[in-house]
Amino acid sequence: MRCLTLADALRRSGAECHFICRAHPGHLLTLISERGYSVHPLAVSAQAPVDGVLTHARWLGVTQEQDARDCASLLQQLCPDWLVVDHYALDAQWEGVQRVHCGKLLVIDDLADRSHLSDLLLDQNLGRTTQAYRGLVPDDSVVLAGPQYALLRPEFAQLRDYSLRRRGQLSSVRQILVSMGGVDLPNATTQVLRTLRDCGLANDCRVTVIMGATAPWTEQVKELLQELPFAGEVMVNVRDMSQLMANSDLAIGAAGGSSWERCCMGLPTLLVTLADNQLRGAQALHDAKAARWLGSAVDISQRLASALAEVSAALGAFNLAAAAVCDGEGAGRVASYMLESA
Repeated sequence: MRCLTLADALRRSGAECHFICRAHPGHLLTLISERGYSVHPLAVSAQAPVDGVLTHARWLGVTQEQDARDCASLLQQLCPDWLVVDHYALDAQWEGVQRVHCGKLLVIDDLADRSHLSDLLLDQNLGRTTQAYRGLVPDDSVVLAGPQYALLRPEFAQLRDYSLRRRGQLSSVRQILVSMGGVDLPNATTQVLRTLRDCGLANDCRVTVIMGATAPWTEQVKELLQELPFAGEVMVNVRDMSQLMANSDLAIGAAGGSSWERCCMGLPTLLVTLADNQLRGAQALHDAKAARWLGSAVDISQRLASALAEVSAALGAFNLAAAAVCDGEGAGRVASYMLESA
């Protein structure tokens, strides 16, 4: 999704963008095509995922060598000015094969745990600095670090002023947005709703739950909402997340890319980490008092009630701290750098 956002920003300035994706279950090939981009699918290997030296090697589904060969045959034809790489299972080994087929190389990373051959590296996490990539990228590689470069869709920046003005008038929490990612395999949403049931929410509170189209627990969540003492609804595959965030008083959500969207809106958040790669960002947001980190899904029932009371009592402070993290203009900044450096 963040690559789509970057592609949109580049296209608005006249660039032509292509996507190369392996067709793993849950892929977004159709969505990318519907957005008007040329998509080059790679076949899924019939063999079991391959282990490798990188922590996330199994996510690739094939070896780096195989993936590099598959992509190189396409890149030889496309000869892009920029090649954008966004995958935790790829490093300098893969990138070295592709360098001869592209003008420049942008790597999007969050982990700083492997080497790259980038001309430009983007890490949009709070607290990340260029020092984290010293020795991992070439000496002349430019590193853009921090949420000021977060790849958010333009509607978040467009609604930012409205959202911040609205928050200046809030004194209590009435509208709660729950969003645990598109899939929510651990069913954290159900744990959140069951805990909220016992938090003594005001009668006029309303809870909006966001689910992805492939989430396995949607029907269970809908049934549970009918049993709870507060009003609520489930929305699937929403297209107006920025407006929903702007109109919410508090979010309970998974850490990850949505964290920067919520910060742009100044939306106080109770964060849940559902993957190890989210831990650093969640801790940084917690330390900055831009969000309250609950821990993992198993910690929700123990920590949500007290965290809700803490944030509700200091809404203004959390609003301001969150808004200071990200202004929503990052995609434009990255796209401008790429276009000026092509």
